[in-house]
Amino acid sequence: MNRHALSRRHAITLTLAVSAACSLPAHSQAQAANFPSRPVRIIVGFPAGTGPDIVARLLAQKLSEGWNNMGVIVDNKPGAGGLIAATEAARSPADGYTLMLGETGQLSIAPSSYTKLAYDPVQDFAPVSQVVTSDFMLLVNPQKVPARTVKEFVDWSQKQNGLFMGTFGAGTPGHFGAYLFGDAIGQKPTPVHYKSTGDALSGIFGGDIAGVFASVGLAAPNVKAGKLVALASSGDQRAQALPDVPTFKEQGYPQLVFNSWFGIVAPSKTPPAIVAKLSADIQKAMKSPDGRAKMEDAGFRVTGTTGAEFATIMAADTRTWGKAVAATGFKAD
Repeated sequence: MNRHALSRRHAITLTLAVSAACSLPAHSQAQAANFPSRPVRIIVGFPAGTGPDIVARLLAQKLSEGWNNMGVIVDNKPGAGGLIAATEAARSPADGYTLMLGETGQLSIAPSSYTKLAYDPVQDFAPVSQVVTSDFMLLVNPQKVPARTVKEFVDWSQKQNGLFMGTFGAGTPGHFGAYLFGDAIGQKPTPVHYKSTGDALSGIFGGDIAGVFASVGLAAPNVKAGKLVALASSGDQRAQALPDVPTFKEQGYPQLVFNSWFGIVAPSKTPPAIVAKLSADIQKAMKSPDGRAKMEDAGFRVTGTTGAEFATIMAADTRTWGKAVAATGFKAD
């Protein structure tokens, strides 16, 4: 399906969601008033210790506090760049008790990069709230790569036998970020896909790859410890967690401004009143001083949007990343 059709579907879905929210039946409102009455599960498609996992656990803690310490369980289901988790979440009971912390790759990139997808981001999920965004850092191993700026890295890489860039899985933002980078510097990168962030970091420590795009949350501890060097940030402005690292834009690459996001979605047939309550509770949690501070300390930028705002973001990013995917010619089964 082309990106114009995807855009129309997003617009139709958003219109229906807004209409439903404006005419909630009484029994649906009653359900929401008593929600939650038992533990809520948040599925995460990536391993413990990764950016999505950190966000999910911080959010779970704040939601639990707001729900009189009702349990909120983070259930890690890693594999296939988050597609396994998304497939399970899409098929889960639509009662509000199973949610997914989705990310850009699962919800806005996958439709363009996979010919066969076991779920439909538009039809199978109800957007609840975008929780945070995260810029990327271009990381190198200071023991293996002498560069300390993007220009130095470009000059160094041109003398090597290929530009090998690590990713945290095919179809992820870091994967296509590497392509965007290669296009900006006039080199075609060779992506090296790893199953997890730990594997990718082992690859860069061992010198198997020249660099990797990693979230600020993952990059910050390794950069501050001196294990890795961050050459640039992909954000529109410098990251609060690593304020000394200049952006690509500052270094002469204004086209390299991109990020990733994490947000909560529910199975599409979840009662609108419950979706609305979840959205309101997440917004409250993220806009509380300590909730915001904890996310920012972990390297994320808090957004805490409404469901409608999140739907608009997903639709826009589906178009944006669709163009990037098309430019690479990448397709996976």
